[in-house]
Amino acid sequence: MKTIFRIAKTELRYLFYSPIAWFIMIVFLIQCAVTYTGQLEYIAKIQEMGGDLSWIRSLTASVFLGPRGLFTGVIENLYLYIPLLTMGLISRETSSGTIKLLYSSPVQVHEIVFGKFLAMMIYSLLLVGIVGIFIASGSIQIQSAETGMLLTGALGFFLLLCAYSAVGLFMSSLTTYQVVAAVCTFLMIGILYYVGRLWQGIDFIRELTYFLSIAGRTEKMLNGLLTTKDVIYFVVIVYIFLGLTIFKLKGGMESKPVVLKSARYIGVIISALIIGYVSSIPSLIGYYDSTSNKARTLTVGAQKILKNMGDEPLEITAYPNLLSRFWYLGDFTTYNYNLARWEPYMRFKNNIIINTVRYYDTPFDDPTTLTPYPGKSLREVATIHAKFSDTKIARLKTPEEIKKIIDLKPELNRYVMQLKYKGKTTFLRVFNDQETWPSETEVSAALLRLLPTKMPKIAFLTGNLERDINKVGEREYKILNNERTFRYSLMNQGFDVTEVSLENQDIPASVTTLVIADPKIEFDPDALIKLQNYIDKGGNLLIAGEPGKQNIINPVLKKLGVQLMDGTLIQQSKDFAPNLITPYLTKFAGGFSKAVAKNMKDSLIVSMPGTAGLSYSNESGFDIQPLLVTNGKLTWNRKRKLDLETMTSADTSAAQEKTQVPQEQGDNTNSDLAERRKKALAIGRITYSPAEGDLRGPITTVVSLTRKINGKEQRIIVAGDADFLSNSELQRNNMRTGNFVFNTSLFSWLNYGEFPIDSTRPDVKDKSVKVSIEQVGMLKILYIYAMPAVLFLFGLILLLRRKRK
Repeated sequence: MKTIFRIAKTELRYLFYSPIAWFIMIVFLIQCAVTYTGQLEYIAKIQEMGGDLSWIRSLTASVFLGPRGLFTGVIENLYLYIPLLTMGLISRETSSGTIKLLYSSPVQVHEIVFGKFLAMMIYSLLLVGIVGIFIASGSIQIQSAETGMLLTGALGFFLLLCAYSAVGLFMSSLTTYQVVAAVCTFLMIGILYYVGRLWQGIDFIRELTYFLSIAGRTEKMLNGLLTTKDVIYFVVIVYIFLGLTIFKLKGGMESKPVVLKSARYIGVIISALIIGYVSSIPSLIGYYDSTSNKARTLTVGAQKILKNMGDEPLEITAYPNLLSRFWYLGDFTTYNYNLARWEPYMRFKNNIIINTVRYYDTPFDDPTTLTPYPGKSLREVATIHAKFSDTKIARLKTPEEIKKIIDLKPELNRYVMQLKYKGKTTFLRVFNDQETWPSETEVSAALLRLLPTKMPKIAFLTGNLERDINKVGEREYKILNNERTFRYSLMNQGFDVTEVSLENQDIPASVTTLVIADPKIEFDPDALIKLQNYIDKGGNLLIAGEPGKQNIINPVLKKLGVQLMDGTLIQQSKDFAPNLITPYLTKFAGGFSKAVAKNMKDSLIVSMPGTAGLSYSNESGFDIQPLLVTNGKLTWNRKRKLDLETMTSADTSAAQEKTQVPQEQGDNTNSDLAERRKKALAIGRITYSPAEGDLRGPITTVVSLTRKINGKEQRIIVAGDADFLSNSELQRNNMRTGNFVFNTSLFSWLNYGEFPIDSTRPDVKDKSVKVSIEQVGMLKILYIYAMPAVLFLFGLILLLRRKRK
């Protein structure tokens, strides 16, 4: 060891007696300083201007890991620094002839290699120390900074430096020219980044190439998750290139057969791959999550689900369709990426088996895919797509072959995963949103379907022209319930959705919640009796009425102590129709789910186009609580009939009359027109009139009812509007509404919070910075100018003193 340290000391002395080491440190310091202070200044400006920082999930991650973050910028440019340092480690000795002196000395080859590598490790620690300056600064200047995540990021940065140094050391041993060694190091680092994309369609080779790839290896550590697999990977890379370096130098000293020399190299690589394979076995991987809210670890609920699955294997089979828009999720190059997506689950259940069956068939989620190919058969279209996707059509199942395996037409022939456990199967879908991949909530719901768990059953009443859960019309309920491509559809959140008619049956005992949505025909006596029996037994219920349907809904509500008020609610607005109501959630509604409570901080509102107000009394035995209440200054209840078409026609006809009057008719005609236009607008204008029975708010539009009965708490929701659950309101993009969140919270509350699966985590606390813009300016002077200047002067003095000696 003394010899290794002595060689390392000599190498460091040589390194720091040359300008290159100081130059790299100064440039590296300036790069870190510019990036860090730039991000800090950006956030400080927003903060001082009173801007909203809630869109930034974590300021620590934004400053250090964002697209312009410190770690991101440093790692992207790291390959530029290391080759300049390592290019002369051995090539310098070879070109000057001093390598022969080393060979003839009692120093062993491995001591030379380890000594020089140790010198590079020490220099790497100095670079990490520079990053550490800004980590310490961020820990002070960011409120409740994620220091654990920063420390694991620093470790990942150091390991990456060591890996690059080992690569550079080996390349330096291959040539006597330092520039050539630097270029070769560039190339090798590039190969290590690119190799993970090679031969991904070949099952055996893709495992090896993906393991050797250095791309993304620091990503988990930078984000706060430390795994033994990633740490061992860097150790293996260092082992490979140091081993190759040692045998390369030994080969220059010995006259051994080429076969023996080659066997040494192959032995190093094979042993490294074996170590890498063993370290990648799911059951042998260790994890440490350094984030404050354990954001890189499954929630306790998901862990419990996986634990309950025991030792029985879980089989996941993905079915990508070549002609579907989501083919890219399952093509021949994505196996390892999908494996990484499932790694958080394999951490707690290591016998998850992942298969992929690729096919081509008509894509029912996007039939326009076939439109550009008139007259061509499905196979001909698939052949064209296969050519552009670099896929062999022979490796795909035909429509006939895939139908013998599984019928995917109900799943629209799009990318879907079938989960199989103990003979039971269920589907796990991808969605038409930015995230695409199922989140922990959807995965947990799918896993629960494989266990002996009673899923909540939502039954929608039919027979009285209620809203339809299978239609896509604006007023219907398909998106809420059965839309496979919509993440927040009840079927994807763990609910079983069905329909029930009271014409020939009672409400099944398996129903956990009954929904009555805007019936348009009065219930017959038998149906009312069945409904009353369901309520009397303690069944949970959601009733959504509509203005003008009071005579249909109120008989059902009579014994509940709630009634729909006569008339329609009106809300003053410059931009929207007068019957579009945007009530606010009450504090009580905020307790329905964590998502609602979180979004209430941002003034969450719900859009209700055409709603009746609710009157209620607690004398019915239920505890009644308002959930949505209108703004009293802007809304009122209008008892008179509201005809929006009459309003529109009045405004239009008046405008048309104005354009048709000839100018030569004179002032009398213009005066008459103005009077008639004024009257027309008065007909169409919505005005508050107490004399005609109008009542100004605040007015309740949704209430909850609870009572203890038959040993459980009965829960009921009553709403004066049925459109807030409709397809059109769940697709609204022209205003910021909270219908998604609120609707899901209602069904969660009606089912005692068991579904959807709660996968939320505590919010991180690093939501503000402790510095002002002026203070950031001072930090800029310190970090960008003062510290590099001090480092420059120190290096200059050292180099001048060395030159004088």
